[in-house]
Amino acid sequence: MTTDCQDCPLRNRDIFNPMSKEELTFTQGFKTGELVVDPGTTILLEGSNSPQVYTVLKGMGTRYTTLENGRRQVINFIFPGDFIGLQAGLMGEMKHSVEATTSMTLCVFRRSEIFRLFEQYPARAYDLTWIAAVEEHFLGETIASLGQRDASQRIAWALVRIYLRLRAVGLEEGHTVPLAYRQQDLADALGLSLVHTNKRLKALRDAGLADWQNGLLSITDLDTLAERALIDLEKPERRPLI
Repeated sequence: MTTDCQDCPLRNRDIFNPMSKEELTFTQGFKTGELVVDPGTTILLEGSNSPQVYTVLKGMGTRYTTLENGRRQVINFIFPGDFIGLQAGLMGEMKHSVEATTSMTLCVFRRSEIFRLFEQYPARAYDLTWIAAVEEHFLGETIASLGQRDASQRIAWALVRIYLRLRAVGLEEGHTVPLAYRQQDLADALGLSLVHTNKRLKALRDAGLADWQNGLLSITDLDTLAERALIDLEKPERRPLI
């Protein structure tokens, strides 16, 4: 059964900008249906030009690019509320691929209607473009910022940011959130080796700060982990929801 935009389980979360009645009506008309995909499904392929764009309603995915030697390089992670496919709409083709990491439910929109969004709701359209641009970087922070942290601090930073984001969309249960990625994915996104990432994660677990195993991330001392990550704890920045 397709979810009505009025009843969207994400819409009333504090992380998302409120929507007016007019915006809700437009979004409902913009939406053509929902797509459920299995883990491992390629949703958008690098070099392709899809006629659809998507909002993640449920599940998690991965943005990645394929290197010349055939290896996959993870760019960042995709969580509920993320908008995907806009790059093809604005640049003519995808510069990276998008793959489902878990089972995902996607709201499907006509890419051709994006320009009507710019015409009728320019402020929201600007926000959407900004989000699409910053998502080229891991969780919206620049590579330069990551360069100021050592390996342990990078991993602590990533775990805090991911945890706060998943908590903001209602996925936290008892200081634990689902996180069904591989350590290799996190290592790629942070520019680290798998061995180094494994050692740093074990150190955080031994210190009683964070435990990421079997697809679940538990953070028992968020304040100390954030301090190690060199960040101030704050709510994730508000973002538009389409």
